[in-house]
Amino acid sequence: MENSTEVLSFVLAAYGNIGELKYLYFCIMLLWYLSIYVANTAVIMVIFMDTTLHEPMYILMCNLLANEIGVSTALYPLMMSQMFSDTHEVTLPWCFLQICCLTTSASIEFCSLAAMAYDRYVAICCPLHYNVIMNTRRVGTITVVVWMYSFDNSLFSFSFVIRLKFCGNVIDKLFCDQHLTIKLACSVSVLSKVSNRLYPFVTIVMPFSLILVSYVKILVICWNTSEESWQKAVTTCTPQIVSISSLFIGLIFHISVAR
Repeated sequence: MENSTEVLSFVLAAYGNIGELKYLYFCIMLLWYLSIYVANTAVIMVIFMDTTLHEPMYILMCNLLANEIGVSTALYPLMMSQMFSDTHEVTLPWCFLQICCLTTSASIEFCSLAAMAYDRYVAICCPLHYNVIMNTRRVGTITVVVWMYSFDNSLFSFSFVIRLKFCGNVIDKLFCDQHLTIKLACSVSVLSKVSNRLYPFVTIVMPFSLILVSYVKILVICWNTSEESWQKAVTTCTPQIVSISSLFIGLIFHISVAR
């Protein structure tokens, strides 16, 4: 085994030797990153400039779009830089920074979706009290809570990673992954293991459960009201439930593969 003090960088082994294809992959990722950045920024600007869109749902959507820009910035620039690297090495500080950004963004994503689901629940099930419940101050509070909750979750989980001593430095991934990084440690404490398993629960499972509860209540109330209300609820909720479920399944698959 290598001396843990000598591990100053990680090697992202998933890139391999791609030869001249690196130019093609670089252009594809650059265009994809720029399209995400421009599209999300444009939507945020439209919502900001159009006062008729200053509603809770659109404000929460801006929060989600800003997070999309953040997670893309944490992921794609490093991946593009690795395309032209011969060693595919990432220093520990940069790898740790990417891990912290990605874990925080994952939590913000699900918590923002949970907040949007709650907004739809209030709008459909309590329409007469909607403006009172979802006022500007409360929406601002929800946004701050989403970011603080996500940052605290990530910081708590990451605090156990940054103190680890590593006996290996090869990560079989295109980016720095927290769980794979922990597997390279010479030894892992019980608290680190518990934290690593607790993070997916508080980041994914809890917000996803709140989302499901919100949409189930919407469907139940609309079912008991009228057939027309039920059809409108199904039409409105189904695409959102499908997209959220796809995201949830994708993240669970990613976590399962990493483990």
